[in-house]
Amino acid sequence: MTEATIKTTHQKASFTKITRRMIFILIGAALVSIGLEIFLVPNRIIDGGVVGISILLSHVTGWSLGLFLFLLNLPFLIIGYKQIGKTFALSTLFGVIVMSVGTTLLHPVHSLTDDPLLAAVFGGIILGVGVGMVIRNGGSLDGTEIVAILINKKVPFSVGEIVMGFNIFILSSAGFVFEWDHAMYSLIAYYIAFKMIDLTIEGFQESKSVWIISEQFRDIGDALLARLGRGVTYLTGEGGYSGDDKKVIFCVITRLEEAKLKSIVEEIDPAAFLAIGNIHDVRGGRFKKKDIH
Repeated sequence: MTEATIKTTHQKASFTKITRRMIFILIGAALVSIGLEIFLVPNRIIDGGVVGISILLSHVTGWSLGLFLFLLNLPFLIIGYKQIGKTFALSTLFGVIVMSVGTTLLHPVHSLTDDPLLAAVFGGIILGVGVGMVIRNGGSLDGTEIVAILINKKVPFSVGEIVMGFNIFILSSAGFVFEWDHAMYSLIAYYIAFKMIDLTIEGFQESKSVWIISEQFRDIGDALLARLGRGVTYLTGEGGYSGDDKKVIFCVITRLEEAKLKSIVEEIDPAAFLAIGNIHDVRGGRFKKKDIH
């Protein structure tokens, strides 16, 4: 077997990694069940996507929420298996089963609060953390994104815009099924859950990429290493207008180090070009912070 073949063949995850993934998906799906049945559903507040549709159908028909969560997600499991892969489909199936069973078991439990605002806030937080844990470990609890990916190939809209369109329609439907104030509470819960999903996936130590162009690149690079504890990489560039050779400093920092970096750059070269962007994930290399002397 050649080296190229070894790199391109599928490598099975170890038993430890699979077990760890399943545990986090179990916890995440359980949190979603708690957020739904202990906070949102008793206060007639819905979420977006398949979960929102399931809550509306459960209220109208009187059937179990868990039943709709499972049945409505089945087609997306099949699509996910074909479009993304076996691991994703199995992880999603496990998460959906846990979520469906969890909502069924928790349905008789009384809500912790009858205040719809408190329910929207805390329900959104718990729901978002749970969904984020599932997504971070390779699964999903809602098939809306999968449908959006397929539609995206045929319409001039991004996946995010399609998902947002779906969810606006679903959340607006709560005004007709329940009352319009509950639809507005649903928007609050959805927004909070959306933010918590991002926070859970990216983590509290959000990383940022930094690009610096300066004639004093060496001084800035040495200062970042000594005073911030971050390694830097020097890249060679060319000015598009002037055609002059430029040295570009690239490094990765955390959100908390951004202000310190800006002050260092401004102190050495106030005229330096500085660009900072968010990074969702950092792996490998020498991102670990060095000691500051």
